[in-house]
Amino acid sequence: MGEAYTVFVCAETPCLSMGSEDVYRAFEAEVKRQGLSNVAVEISGCHGHGLCNHGPSVVVEPEGIFYLGVRPEDVPEIVSAHLRDGRPVERLLYRDPKSGRLIARYHDVDFYRKQCRVILRNCGRINPEKIDHYIAAGGYRALAKALLKMTPEQVIEEIKRSGLRGRGGAGFPTGRKWEFARNVCSPEKFIICNADEGDPGAFMDRSVLEADPHAVIEGLTIGGYAIGATTGFIYVRAEYPLAVKRLRIALDQARAKGFLGKNILGSGFTFDIYLKEGAGAFVCGEETALIASIESQRGMPRPRPPYPAQAGLAGKPTTINNVKTLASVPIIIDRGAAWFAGIGSEKSKGTTVLALSGKIVNAGLVEVPMGTSLSTIIYDIGGGIPDGKRLKAVQTGGPSGGCIPARIPDTPVDFESLAMVGSIMGSGGMVVMDEETCMVEVARYFLSFTQAESCGKCVPCRLGTKQMLEILTRITEGKGQEGDVETLLKIARTVKETSLCGLGQTCPNPVLSTIHYFRDEYEAHIKEKRCPASNWERLPLKSRRGVRAPR
Repeated sequence: MGEAYTVFVCAETPCLSMGSEDVYRAFEAEVKRQGLSNVAVEISGCHGHGLCNHGPSVVVEPEGIFYLGVRPEDVPEIVSAHLRDGRPVERLLYRDPKSGRLIARYHDVDFYRKQCRVILRNCGRINPEKIDHYIAAGGYRALAKALLKMTPEQVIEEIKRSGLRGRGGAGFPTGRKWEFARNVCSPEKFIICNADEGDPGAFMDRSVLEADPHAVIEGLTIGGYAIGATTGFIYVRAEYPLAVKRLRIALDQARAKGFLGKNILGSGFTFDIYLKEGAGAFVCGEETALIASIESQRGMPRPRPPYPAQAGLAGKPTTINNVKTLASVPIIIDRGAAWFAGIGSEKSKGTTVLALSGKIVNAGLVEVPMGTSLSTIIYDIGGGIPDGKRLKAVQTGGPSGGCIPARIPDTPVDFESLAMVGSIMGSGGMVVMDEETCMVEVARYFLSFTQAESCGKCVPCRLGTKQMLEILTRITEGKGQEGDVETLLKIARTVKETSLCGLGQTCPNPVLSTIHYFRDEYEAHIKEKRCPASNWERLPLKSRRGVRAPR
């Protein structure tokens, strides 16, 4: 019998929609029919993360042979030629779009070679519905270390020394956040995983939850131990049914193995996690709105203080962390703070997961060390701009982010550097724009989203975004007036400074950054009634009833 193989068939949302479940069943049947006892067939999370439009994808380990566009009718050939005779099927291998050469192993694909996978470390490498796969990959080793060898204070100190900052967008130091909650005296505390991913085009959290749910559960449990909580919640969008399903499976498995519940691992620590499905409102990503939603109230923010660490869920001290933040915690405890702090830039440690999209050759999830330059991400990993066109700008941070012009391509992607150029990290959205992109239209598109998602509680956000959107729409229709730019700036600054929550405080960023870097385009629309971009493409707007087609 030859080498033992494991065939991982991608079973994330994109590949499932293209028929990967049929491919998985075809492999199971064919391996059995050919009597290959040395081959295991498993589902996995996404191993493509940038090649999802070429799915369903299959990886054969331990070789790492990468097949794309696999159909059930291809399976007999893969099983007989590759798994039985050791000859990979060339016609299904990845072909480099620049050189045209075939690349058999996915680690050799340019898209992956310059990535650094910490948060996505298990995605595509384990079956997310089997806890034994996670344990074999080192899972729950950090929980045992934390509970049996460290005090809560030592866990917090380790996270502080690692430099881990919140991956939900604000970048607040995680260790300090845990310390605040730890120091509040209360018989009951809560810790919540914020999995309310609402940015257009962002699917980082969904991918982690679908591919590696135990990493989030382990991180949340360690966090609960650190702050002194006995109950945790995962607030996840109901629009993510596969993530919800796998989280439920993972929670049941963790309880059965003794990683959740009473006296975990004999440590005396008791902790359990419950799921709360959200209805899909962007504002519920804000901490106080999220808490209100869990309490079955309307998801609207409230003024702070008191902060959630003082009075959160049910008035008790509450800590809220993002999916990617919590997925980072186990590997930090396992490998040590110094290891994690050795990755990234001076003030932004570790890695960041970006949803690379727009006018780019290789779109998808990218994980790189903090401080990696925009040009490295766009050209070396993303493959550059398609059709020989030039880069014009990059929008980072999702609908609340800013547009960075192509003339500063070496901008490091970290919290401080992006803030200096008028943008934000946000949750990790990154939209690439080519020379034919109308920047006024881009500002209008992103503002349409935040305007539609405003909860309407505070006047600056409710009315300010509406006024800005009306002006931007008028400009893009060739009806702009002298003074419109100054009015936009005045309203944008007012909304930014006086809104109640982060949605209102950041939603003017696309308007402010495009005026700052591309004011000449606004002037051309208003004074010359023309768009300098050759392709005046109207983007679909977000309305309160969903996506509205351009007029």
